[in-house]
Amino acid sequence: MMKNKIRSLGHAAFEITTTKGTRILIDPWITGNPACPFKVGELDQPDLLLVSHDHHDHYGSDIPNLLNKGQGTLICQPEVAAKAQKDGVPAAKIITMNIGGTVEVKGVKVTMTQAVHSSASGTPCGYIVTLEDGKTVYHAGDTGIFASMKLFAEIYGIDVALLPIGGVFVMDPLQAAAALTLLQPKTVIPMHYRTFPVLEQTADKFIALAKEKAPQVEIKALQPGEAMEF
Repeated sequence: MMKNKIRSLGHAAFEITTTKGTRILIDPWITGNPACPFKVGELDQPDLLLVSHDHHDHYGSDIPNLLNKGQGTLICQPEVAAKAQKDGVPAAKIITMNIGGTVEVKGVKVTMTQAVHSSASGTPCGYIVTLEDGKTVYHAGDTGIFASMKLFAEIYGIDVALLPIGGVFVMDPLQAAAALTLLQPKTVIPMHYRTFPVLEQTADKFIALAKEKAPQVEIKALQPGEAMEF
């Protein structure tokens, strides 16, 4: 039987392909991303495209390109949607939502969570994506640690957590490792490091702290372009 697959596109960008073949892109910063090994034309059209906030390293300039050739749907907050429409994404291809809400597209449930960060349009967010087979992926977006991450574990149960570890703009390795004790995911994939000189350049500190604080969590430090099945 086919498994779900998650592939790192570098920085905080990920592509999820579900067992049913549904393609989900999250924060697809492709063009201009020094960590991304792909050109935008090499990626398959997404069915769903989720944006956590409007900073250039998450929103990216490729969203109209990624959506306008196929049947994909952009999911984001109303204010980010207004920006996307100005950039040429038709309103018919956008579903707006906000923190605490869940929408369902093609059997995939998308729940928007809070994130502690900044944004020019709307507010920063994360996503808990429940795939057709019930597996859950939490993309934290850009955030510091917050205590109600524990509730996500209690309400949803997290199979894979995508957590920023780079520090400066987001959680540093210590906070990210502590977040694992709240989220209790089966697997964690660290993200948002190495891309800029100011960020942590390796996942080593995070891996050491994670093993100490949450030894039961599997750590998969995916290289850009690398994938894992779950």
